[in-house]
Amino acid sequence: MLNFFRTILIILLIIYGLKFVARYILPYVLTRAVKKAQQRAQQNQNTYNSPSEDIPLGETVIDKSSLKNKAAQTKDDLGEYVDYEEVDS
Repeated sequence: MLNFFRTILIILLIIYGLKFVARYILPYVLTRAVKKAQQRAQQNQNTYNSPSEDIPLGETVIDKSSLKNKAAQTKDDLGEYVDYEEVDS
């Protein structure tokens, strides 16, 4: 009978411990995670939108090195050609 009450006490402690964590600690952890994600997104946005000093305003620049890399990459990624034949049944 004593083991039964001890088991019930342990289960209740676990349940109330999880409630405590969910009510007080989990919101703090989630708030910090959201703030960090917002800061990272803001930093990424700032680096993406920052104007380059080399390019004058209104000038159009085409980065040809990225085009060459993409063309070479697509040729390598095509794989091997396989000729399939229909099988008559």
